[in-house]
Amino acid sequence: MNPDTSFDIFLVSTPGLEDVLLAEVVEKGFANPTLSPGGVTVQGGWPEVWRANLELRGASRVLARIGSFMAFHLAQLDKRARKFPWGDVLRADVPLRVQVTTKASKIYHAGAATQRIETALRESLGATISPEAALVLKVRIDDNVVTLSLDTSGESLHKRGHKEAIGKAPMRETLASLLLRQAGYTGTETVVDPMCGSGTFVIEAAEIAMGVNPGRSRSFAFENLASFDPELWEEIRAKPPQATDLRFYGSDRDAGAIRMSRTNAERAGVADVVHFENHAAGELTPPDGPPGLVIVNPPYGGRIGNKKLLYPLYGTLGQTLLTRFKGWRVGLVTSEPPLAKATGLPWKPQGPAIAHGGMKVWFYQTPPLR
Repeated sequence: MNPDTSFDIFLVSTPGLEDVLLAEVVEKGFANPTLSPGGVTVQGGWPEVWRANLELRGASRVLARIGSFMAFHLAQLDKRARKFPWGDVLRADVPLRVQVTTKASKIYHAGAATQRIETALRESLGATISPEAALVLKVRIDDNVVTLSLDTSGESLHKRGHKEAIGKAPMRETLASLLLRQAGYTGTETVVDPMCGSGTFVIEAAEIAMGVNPGRSRSFAFENLASFDPELWEEIRAKPPQATDLRFYGSDRDAGAIRMSRTNAERAGVADVVHFENHAAGELTPPDGPPGLVIVNPPYGGRIGNKKLLYPLYGTLGQTLLTRFKGWRVGLVTSEPPLAKATGLPWKPQGPAIAHGGMKVWFYQTPPLR
């Protein structure tokens, strides 16, 4: 594959927030973005693959579509897989895992198809096939079209590489950034999280304000491909943080959560612009300065504990915000619409369901509180 060749790059999204990821992709200047279930497709070459992994806060994975061909039976699949120019992209010395899905095709046995492709890779490239390999070749056989994609991310992109400490029901960084964007946050206002857990919303907001890349602290699967150019990658990666006068605030009644938040902020390099305090939501007061955004992922039934005990907690949070946070917008994540209602906050109409940790949640938002 020529380094200048353009191909489809599929950016995997949190289900239910594809349109929010699309807005980020457009803002970052990727070519020909189109929305589809589960994510956004753009066009570009390898530098765009690297940039997507490095810069996009909302994408969970970046898949590079390296080729496709027709195959109506296993012998044809075998023959065409052997002819495919694997060496343009893959290195023989880097172990590889193959995942096949089939749909509405004459080749309907995914296991048999996997075997043929693995054998073709071994015999035509000398590849090492391993079920534990970090590098994954995803093969989709749909209506007899075989589409080959490489997972260029490796570990899911919510693993930014600087968070060691997490609470018992963590918010993924990718989801947090999409919800901040959905709430209208652009890095130019104060953000407060009154039940901050391990600090995800607060740290993401601070990073956005400082203009740092989410993938700056980690490595990616694409670094082990034949198409990788280390010098060009270092150029793309180099980006100093911007100074910001804004401050970001998190609080939690769990002292352990506050210790985690502080450690995570330190590792992320944002400790100078964030403040974490140990107190209950009812003790929350607004920081000095103009109103901004309160964003919160409180406990909810399926996630933590007995939901009957949560109604007073939501009620207290709502009262505190209504009385002390005039002019602020509020965003709240919950799996239980009655809990959102218990806050007494003036929610806008309920948006679509979002997949989070194996359950459906909703993101409730208010206009500026009056």
